[in-house]
Amino acid sequence: MPLPQRINEILSSPAIGTHIQVTGWLRSCRNSKEISFLDLNDGSGLTGLQVVADKTLPNYESEIQNLSTACAITVHGLLQESPAKGQAVELLATTIEIVGWSNPALYPLQKKRHSLEFLRTLPHLRGRTNSLSAMMRIRNCLSFAVHRFFQHHAFQQLHTPIITTSDCEGAGEMFTVTSLDLDNLPKTAEGQVSFAEDFFSQHASLTVSGQLEAEAYALAVGPVYTFGPTFRAENSHTSRHLAEFWMVEPEIPFCDLTLDMEIAEEMMQFLVAAVIEECPDDIDFFSRFVDKKLAMRLEVMARPFHHITYSDAINQLQQTTTKFNYPINWGVDLQSEHEKFLTDEIFKGPVIVTDYPKNIKPFYMRCNDDGKTVAAMDILAPSIGEIIGGSQREERLTPLEQRMAECHVSRQEYDWYLDLRRFGSVPHAGFGLGFERMVLLMTGLGNIRDVIPFPRTPGGVAR
Repeated sequence: MPLPQRINEILSSPAIGTHIQVTGWLRSCRNSKEISFLDLNDGSGLTGLQVVADKTLPNYESEIQNLSTACAITVHGLLQESPAKGQAVELLATTIEIVGWSNPALYPLQKKRHSLEFLRTLPHLRGRTNSLSAMMRIRNCLSFAVHRFFQHHAFQQLHTPIITTSDCEGAGEMFTVTSLDLDNLPKTAEGQVSFAEDFFSQHASLTVSGQLEAEAYALAVGPVYTFGPTFRAENSHTSRHLAEFWMVEPEIPFCDLTLDMEIAEEMMQFLVAAVIEECPDDIDFFSRFVDKKLAMRLEVMARPFHHITYSDAINQLQQTTTKFNYPINWGVDLQSEHEKFLTDEIFKGPVIVTDYPKNIKPFYMRCNDDGKTVAAMDILAPSIGEIIGGSQREERLTPLEQRMAECHVSRQEYDWYLDLRRFGSVPHAGFGLGFERMVLLMTGLGNIRDVIPFPRTPGGVAR
């Protein structure tokens, strides 16, 4: 049995004079003794379909006149031209089946604009609002476009482990995965938790990145990409951080930093173009009600990205008269305020910053000849800041061993990673796109908690 036709399809190509079936939830109801006008929406678009129900329907007085916002219904009827302004068609109902009732006295989403802060208290219901449903359609479009881009370029999708013993970023902010009895933890002679008795016989965590595993398969089957959830136990309450988020991470063999940057820029522009083409109504909604500069900012993303080294970026930031909350000195990591100043004030567009100090970057990045910097790159997007981080990986065994020693990375735990340099090593590179930050860019929303269906944050309620 085919699924009912979606309302956005009906409105885009209305087959006037045909009998159709639609399903959805009511946004509003206007009733009189002889006729009712029902605004039906199924989540496929911002605009609903007006259903006209009259007293000839057998359940008109007993049920239809008692409908309210959020009731779920199935409608069979005749699609006809609408005499009302603002809508081309309407559905003259021949039957209406009430699938699910809603109590209007208890339903918390009224027909008005609710703040995003309020909607975060209702993650299970906020998808029924215009803002969150539009975000979901853009998020869905971006997700599918990611796969289209990499599949078109002959990348293979790789499913990397969610449970891992590797701390790829070296920050130590990882969630522990254990089957131990927390009320009766086994201890070592030194009084530490004995993970030898745990499920994996060692300390395991939720992954912060699939990069290291992706390197292994990139050096076996060619270009690969991962697209999955990652986790970070960072006690941050900013508008840019989540404890659970999604990452897009390609890994490319026989690739240097220059090619890596070209692929990342091309991917970004492909994703932006896909959403502009496929979700024009949702982009227009966010441009009108959320961020009036959104359309202009997305237009800028189609232009060639600016390039600057970390050292030159520090010099330019030091020369400005703007007062920053965080100091600007060579050797410190760029903060969000610095990144946004580069994109929004200096270059007025996306910027790729390269050649960061090695002391602020992970051990796996390739050391440059100056001995002070690594072949790393960050892509900074207007109003967002860092949206992509990547690098050429250190493919040389001895320099990698030296960096691991400098960063106090266990050779025993990462001996498998060193094997990749012992057996047929080649120059290779990759990057990670923060998927939620990409959705922020495409919607103009200001808080990352509003671009993922169920945000996981410190102290947040899990639903």
